[in-house]
Amino acid sequence: MSLYNYQRTYSGGIGGGLTPAVKGLLIANAAVFVLQWLFPNTLVYIFGLAPHSMWAQRALWQPLTYMFLHGGIMHLLFNMLVLWMFGTALESLWGTVFFLRYYFITGIGAGLSNAILTPNSAAIIIGASGAMYGLLAAYGILFPNNIIYFYFLLPIKAKYLVAIFGGFEFLASLRPGASPIAHLVHLGGMVVGVLYLTRGRLFRWTKHSLRDYQSRRQREQHRRRSENAERLRREVDDLLDKINEVGMENLTSWERRRLQELSLMLKQMEDKERDFYI
Repeated sequence: MSLYNYQRTYSGGIGGGLTPAVKGLLIANAAVFVLQWLFPNTLVYIFGLAPHSMWAQRALWQPLTYMFLHGGIMHLLFNMLVLWMFGTALESLWGTVFFLRYYFITGIGAGLSNAILTPNSAAIIIGASGAMYGLLAAYGILFPNNIIYFYFLLPIKAKYLVAIFGGFEFLASLRPGASPIAHLVHLGGMVVGVLYLTRGRLFRWTKHSLRDYQSRRQREQHRRRSENAERLRREVDDLLDKINEVGMENLTSWERRRLQELSLMLKQMEDKERDFYI
């Protein structure tokens, strides 16, 4: 089952109701921002990602903790908007565990890519933008033809938006006289995300590619549907046994309605089963 065929079971609509991991990340980022306001310098110096001090002082927590710090309210709001827009769609598709794994792999990978490429930099990096660019890359891979309204005005397909953002970050990182740090973090999040989704077996910490994961998830959904259908059939059998014993006219009004509901539900499940095997 390919990455693209999986769209048959989920359309990837942007935004929507909050999913568990996205909700937790929104709360965590907001809480840390309040702490930053109370302790404006301490948190940034200790938990922001400074490549030179990370290597020299072995501050190995920084590639994780920098993701929860932000440089201002607009920086926070923009990243959280992206998290809500694309994160809810991806978590609904993948499930919470895989979504969180991907989120932290892209965020940490983005920070590490910058720390490796600029090991002597003393600049402090903060923000979840690396993970946000990873989410954007994933959305572009999984739902390439879905329309995104750029700045809420310009309609553009997801695959083209990813290409534009990726190209901009690459060119900006090469621009003479400009600081490449933020651009390397953004680009790093996209590259790590693409590699993780399309070349999952290159990573020691995962045994299966996304394709294998999706197949397992589909089989699990099929198993749950089968169990639910069996439960409903048993309930129908109990009602039919009662009809054989006392006659249809002696069923209560609730039992007659329930029998109709169960028949409809079983028919819908059978239709879904046919779609599963098509």
